[in-house]
Amino acid sequence: MSEASGFYESWPQRMIAAKAMAPEVGRAFGPFFRDLMKDGALPAKQKELIALGIGIAVRCEACIYTHVEKCFKAGATEAEIMETAGVAVMMGGGPAYTYLAVVAEAVKACEVRAGQAA
Repeated sequence: MSEASGFYESWPQRMIAAKAMAPEVGRAFGPFFRDLMKDGALPAKQKELIALGIGIAVRCEACIYTHVEKCFKAGATEAEIMETAGVAVMMGGGPAYTYLAVVAEAVKACEVRAGQAA
């Protein structure tokens, strides 16, 4: 099992446990996230691609995995996701470049999961 597959299998339960320990954080963050990430002046897909780029730039694996999946759900293509990763690498240099492998693993894991759901 790849790290990406392991993340997608364990993340929901991990977040449920975290929210149980800090319910006020979940109550505050959830609506904030939902309100900002819906269609507005920018469509949700563009917002998810931006969030992915920032996740790469700040080297947050959970952000990368989460936003690759959300990018697909918002209608982004593999090419758009990988181009976003390229821009993040250009802006973040070598440290961001090392996370390109995480993005690629997340893309493949999401594609496999989508194929299993079909």
